[in-house]
Amino acid sequence: MLIMSEQNAFPENFIWGAATSSYQIEGAPDVGGKGPSVWDTFSHTAGNIKNNDNGDIACDHYHLWPQDVTLMKEMGISAYRFSISWPRIFPTGVEKIPNQSGLDFYSKLVDALLENDIIPFITLNHWDIPQGLEDAGGWPERDIVHQFVKYSYHTSKHLGDRVKNWITHNEPWCVSYLGYIEGRKPPCLINNWPKSLATAHHLLLSHGMAIPEIRNNSKQSEVGIALNLNTAIPASRSTYDEDACRFYDGQFNRLYLNPLYNNEYPDDVFEHLNTKGLISESDLNFIKQGDLNIISTKTDFLGVNYYSRAVIRNEEIDEKNNLPRNVAMGPETDFGWEIYPPGIYDLLMRLKNEYKVQNIFITENGCSYGDGPNSEGKINDNRRIEYYRSHLMEIKRAIEDGAPCNGYFAWSLMDNFEWAQGFSQRFGLVWVDFETLERIPKDSYYWYKKFISTNGLDED
Repeated sequence: MLIMSEQNAFPENFIWGAATSSYQIEGAPDVGGKGPSVWDTFSHTAGNIKNNDNGDIACDHYHLWPQDVTLMKEMGISAYRFSISWPRIFPTGVEKIPNQSGLDFYSKLVDALLENDIIPFITLNHWDIPQGLEDAGGWPERDIVHQFVKYSYHTSKHLGDRVKNWITHNEPWCVSYLGYIEGRKPPCLINNWPKSLATAHHLLLSHGMAIPEIRNNSKQSEVGIALNLNTAIPASRSTYDEDACRFYDGQFNRLYLNPLYNNEYPDDVFEHLNTKGLISESDLNFIKQGDLNIISTKTDFLGVNYYSRAVIRNEEIDEKNNLPRNVAMGPETDFGWEIYPPGIYDLLMRLKNEYKVQNIFITENGCSYGDGPNSEGKINDNRRIEYYRSHLMEIKRAIEDGAPCNGYFAWSLMDNFEWAQGFSQRFGLVWVDFETLERIPKDSYYWYKKFISTNGLDED
């Protein structure tokens, strides 16, 4: 159990970190034997990315990582969450032997982090799967589960003597829903619920199957999964909005939490989709006997990515036939996401009380603002500072009320390639000039440094 050291401070052994992902920062898409990922392909298709940007260079972290480790050290973080590019390890996904050059790159990074007293938290899959596996059917096909387990085995075998904190997947909902329902991420399908659900299932199944492999290779390790979760409320008290909100919560939160922690899927989600004619009973044949037991293999921690709440309006009902909205929306970030700090408190308490989660890390929390260097070369991003401060105070309140939150990773260490938004959205504590690749710490970087140094005691 974490113990508060002083009034208003965070627990003594609370982990302070920052996070990134491979495709968003690394660049070097064909260096060291790396094969193409789905995001290499997707970003090179005209019209998919704002301004037709791509991640070919991004922050060039592949070459400039020593600079970035120095920035981490100077900021004072105790942990760094980053992802491994799967096609750096298995260029097409189906190789029997891993690519040694790719393993060596991450080995050097891990060694440098440890030399600087920074704990590595590795995410194995942050969306950039080998294009070869996508060509073979991708996540809707069960074979990819075994390919992921192979990849997890070899990566943890190589790094497991030094890396003790592992995350299998980042935000399976984004892959399942945005890739197969909204078509905003690879493979860009629309309203294909059978493939969306199969994708979610195989991501969760591969998580459960990879856990024992990682634990065998990395003694005293802790293995978890990072879910993007939020607090959902109906926009009005109408039955229409309440039903829509329940379905939203089902497909966004419970579709992942229930099998992980309750050994079951939320039946109401499947019933809703069946009633709407979007799936049939046979579309769920991807769930095999024993799968849920594997998925519910005990995880050592849950990673929580929180950015905003969701206010749900039933869009199938004409406004004049629905009750008026009674939920006021607050200010938004440059991404258009509402700033709602109490939502992270509500979420943490729900995970504690409803799902009995015993160990939580906030693996992502942050905001996009475009503030750049002023005439003196300083970056006054006070709105980001306030975002962090307000959310951290809600996290602290949740901890005081018994939530088992043991660490926090700011998203993101640096400005980067923000997926379909290209370079138009900046989440970083560090400014990156994408032309020169210069790094400039923002005011939020120095604020976070001070906050960490006092363990949250000094809020000013």
